[in-house]
Amino acid sequence: MEVKNDLVMMVTLHSVNQYLNVKLTIVTVVDSNKCLQLLMLEDCYIQGRLVRYIQLPPKEVDTELLQDAARKENVPKAKVSA
Repeated sequence: MEVKNDLVMMVTLHSVNQYLNVKLTIVTVVDSNKCLQLLMLEDCYIQGRLVRYIQLPPKEVDTELLQDAARKENVPKAKVSA
């Protein structure tokens, strides 16, 4: 994962909310000289607006689950009559 201040971290993604804020566990800063205060992090929460990108290993992505979620999201809503 890389954030907008050019900090690169190896992380385990715990959760993401609707605003793309992320909760991370097992955080390891790649360039330890860049942010010494982050060396002791075990987990953290980062606002989505600060994230530059998150790279996921292809084998870890459940594409069927994502496709099912996209299908459910695109189902037309039934109109309610009064």
